Amino acid sequence: MTIASEPADGYAVRSRILNFLKYGANSNPADPRVPFYRHPIFVRVAHWTNVIVLTVMLMSGLQIFNAHSALYWGYQSDFNHPLLSMVAMQNDDGSLKGVTQIGPWQFDTTGWLGASQVNGQWAVRGFPAWATIPGPQWLALGRLWHFFFAWLFVANGAIFASLAVYRGHFRRDLKPKVSDITGLPAEIAHHAKLQFPKGEAAKTYNGIQRLTYFTVIFIIGPLIVLTGLTMSPTLDSAFPFLPWLFGGRQSARTIHFLCAFSFVLFFIVHIVMVVLSGTWNNVRAMITGTYEIEQAGGRHG
Repeated sequence: MTIASEPADGYAVRSRILNFLKYGANSNPADPRVPFYRHPIFVRVAHWTNVIVLTVMLMSGLQIFNAHSALYWGYQSDFNHPLLSMVAMQNDDGSLKGVTQIGPWQFDTTGWLGASQVNGQWAVRGFPAWATIPGPQWLALGRLWHFFFAWLFVANGAIFASLAVYRGHFRRDLKPKVSDITGLPAEIAHHAKLQFPKGEAAKTYNGIQRLTYFTVIFIIGPLIVLTGLTMSPTLDSAFPFLPWLFGGRQSARTIHFLCAFSFVLFFIVHIVMVVLSGTWNNVRAMITGTYEIEQAGGRHG
């Protein structure tokens, strides 16, 4: 009996894993599903373009940050009082110790931040070589990569925003509603219970999606561009209101850094939600545009 039941148990486990990867948590494989054209082609092109562009921008941006691994607030660099710094100190035995300082707090981040290995040798680096483009310390090339892909980011964002407004995607899917804010606690509770929209509710973005996408696309996106422009002395001369707008070039650099890692946080949460709500269903929808909607169970199953 035991020998006969083991293959069946193994099949059941594999089946549950496959169903989870296809349709996510709390889905019923027996429920009917209908295809729904969810993502128009301009959304899919902008999405995958940004995957590449933002990855290169982040890694080349960390290369630039490594040239001076500290952040300040205001017009000038206050070297004695950084908001954040990643430095290396020498231990008694001569080895390097990475230290990350955030305000008055210090943390040992050896091997990750401040001091890490490059080709088997310890080096003074804000971020490690595997996180930067190029890997070696090369500020000039990092700036070339960063600026080139920054203009791709601007062009991609401008085209997407224009088409989103023209095609009604902004009004229908991205523009937050009052009900999104008032219903946010309940929406968060549903997501915490891994109860995702089904039926008609799955045809539109939910409140969390609208608030998040609007913030990332129309607030953090423009903000990271404007703060990036503010750090250019040439553009500061042509547009002197930019440093004033952000309280100084060093403040703009700090805001730029925070915006960059807001994108990282968004990416992490986004990937987690993609997996939990159905990896294959979501990825296929962003490739072909078609999403399979589970019909039974109402709004949240």
